[in-house]
Amino acid sequence: MKASPFVYIAITTFILFFVTILSALNYSFSWVFYLTVLGQFFVLIMVYKVLRDKYTTNKTFEHFYEDAPIRVDEITKEKFRSS
Repeated sequence: MKASPFVYIAITTFILFFVTILSALNYSFSWVFYLTVLGQFFVLIMVYKVLRDKYTTNKTFEHFYEDAPIRVDEITKEKFRSS
């Protein structure tokens, strides 16, 4: 089974969020330092996994956002309003 890149995103976010909490609570510098280095390593892994993911879609920039699709008549109205 192929691991989703979202797992790497969640792990990286958790580690770096945990580093922020530890540094705010004045934990030992060595713990904060090593977790920061680990977090940077996971950022590299996360970026690699996201960029190498075999995700494909039929959407193009003409589809704009899926949650708020843009229609052609809205574009023409905005052109007339701005001029």
